[in-house]
Amino acid sequence: MTHRPLEEALRPVRPHPADAAWDRAPEPDEVDPAVLAALLHRHGWQRRGGAPGRYGRWTPPGQGTGGTSLLVPESRAFPDSDDLLGEALVALARSGTPSAREVLVGLAVPSDEIRWWRDAPTGPGGTAPWTVAEQLRAAARQMLLAGALATRARAGYHGARHRRAAATLMESVLVGTATGGGLTAFVPVGNGRPLAVRLHQALYAAREAIDYQRATGGMDAFDGAVEAGVSRELTEALIALVRGTEGARIAVEWAPAAGVPAGCAAGVEPVEFSPGDLPVLREAGARYLREEPSVPVRITGAVVRMRRSGPRGDGSVRLRVIAGAEVPHIRLTLDEEAYRIAGHAHLVGLPVRVHGRLESRGGFRRLTGASGVAPVQVDEAERDRLMKSLQENLDFFEEACGEAPAGD
Repeated sequence: MTHRPLEEALRPVRPHPADAAWDRAPEPDEVDPAVLAALLHRHGWQRRGGAPGRYGRWTPPGQGTGGTSLLVPESRAFPDSDDLLGEALVALARSGTPSAREVLVGLAVPSDEIRWWRDAPTGPGGTAPWTVAEQLRAAARQMLLAGALATRARAGYHGARHRRAAATLMESVLVGTATGGGLTAFVPVGNGRPLAVRLHQALYAAREAIDYQRATGGMDAFDGAVEAGVSRELTEALIALVRGTEGARIAVEWAPAAGVPAGCAAGVEPVEFSPGDLPVLREAGARYLREEPSVPVRITGAVVRMRRSGPRGDGSVRLRVIAGAEVPHIRLTLDEEAYRIAGHAHLVGLPVRVHGRLESRGGFRRLTGASGVAPVQVDEAERDRLMKSLQENLDFFEEACGEAPAGD
């Protein structure tokens, strides 16, 4: 069984939702003037006059009174509002300013925005070495994954649990370059707001727990921080973000079209972390890994691999989990009789049910104390699918007689 390393870089981002509406400028009648003005302000555009109560004149970040500007109506109360909005959207689409792209994305798909910055040396024109840019993207992915995992369960260490659901939650996230360098993730409000909210709360809880430890020497605050979404996965993401820099910042800003979620504040400063926080984060991660308890489970799964060192005795079995735990596969050791039952069930295309404890060691991928192994009846369609899987993977079914070592 293989798992994506936490340090692995982001996959290429999928188009954001199915019809790729984010990749075109929205129509004027789809745009709320107040939302457009809020996004312009967020991304560094400045209002420089305009007719009070009717429209404002906005210029890009760093630009004076000359050059490109947008006329944005304050409401739809005037007959020329749609014309002004249409002209503003065309100008944004044609603009070479990076912030213009971010404004258009925020209009096309209302999204909460998560930004990361690292205080690291840069080259000419704000360029960065390839490895530095990849480190930022990898750390950002780890952090999004930690937030997505925390929406599924509160745990100091998730391991392999909930990974599929978390990955699904991340599929619609868009990634772009943040204004002023760094990286921005656009998290759609429709299905991704729980991720943004949980990550926002977890980051502040982690900051408070670090400050408490540095002031008192105690790690107790990290226990309570689990409820806010702090985990070993988050501490590892923060370590990856801060390592090799003079500091890092993360900001979460809410979609103007959706407003501020309950329990969160608007306009808060980015959360900052420094190299001095690294020892505390490492200690917290080790503590979470050490103290996360094993879980009693009753798992139903299809046998996908069997191995033992001889024709008799205990053997190692790998199951593809169908129900009972939010992990894709588990490994377990069975005595001779249970191993025989699992083998027969596999040969006739039936899954098995087994009781045991899902151990945190190894990432909740191993079941210990296995008992009560029994085949489970399934409908014909599922049985046919299991049999097809068996025929396609006969090389993995290794009830070997001295040909393979025990274990997986």
